Amino acid sequence: MPLLYSIGKVTVGNAMMLGWRPHVEGLENIPATGGAIFAGNHLSVADELFLGATVPRHIAFWAKAEYFQGGGIGGTITKFVMHGLGAIKVERGGGRAALTAFDGAIPVLKAGDMVAVYPEGTRSPDGRLYRGRTGVARLAVAAGVPIIPVGMQGTDKVQPIGQPYPKLGKGKVTVRFGKPIETTGRADDRTSLRALTDEVMAEIQKLTGQEYVPRYAPPRAAPEES
Repeated sequence: MPLLYSIGKVTVGNAMMLGWRPHVEGLENIPATGGAIFAGNHLSVADELFLGATVPRHIAFWAKAEYFQGGGIGGTITKFVMHGLGAIKVERGGGRAALTAFDGAIPVLKAGDMVAVYPEGTRSPDGRLYRGRTGVARLAVAAGVPIIPVGMQGTDKVQPIGQPYPKLGKGKVTVRFGKPIETTGRADDRTSLRALTDEVMAEIQKLTGQEYVPRYAPPRAAPEES
């Protein structure tokens, strides 16, 4: 585990556990070694904080490319933090640029680390669970690692969309980890990846009890200009 991530576990992670005391189920489903992908529902920015706080191993989270490219003292510090946390760089553009995130994640997973993915692609606008995008299945099959379904409840009360930081005393958070879904030997054609993704979303829905919507979540509206 990277040193900076370990420091974050002791500081931010313990603060999350003490401040909100999340109820956690299924930790026994997290393998002690080897690569794996956490695939969870996405209600809040706080989802990543609670995931990192509850998982005993290192998770390589995604971070936008700008965090790795800034100049000056602030940019240098940010780059140091991103590298120190073991983050994976994500290009915001489409096409080949966007695929660099997957290119960066595959060797991380093959080396035995863990990665978190939110198949819905964006935070749920209304608390329901939306159709998953097949990237999580494509990544898991390419890396040959299992997918661990994750169900979060209550994080949208702790940090609603638009709230810049988690709020103490707001909401009861529950984190549930499902049994790993093995992907070794799975086909990587479009139909097979779609089926695997739907299987993952069904397991997430069992963990959360959310109403399932069989269509992609709408993109979040850009903030209005003042």
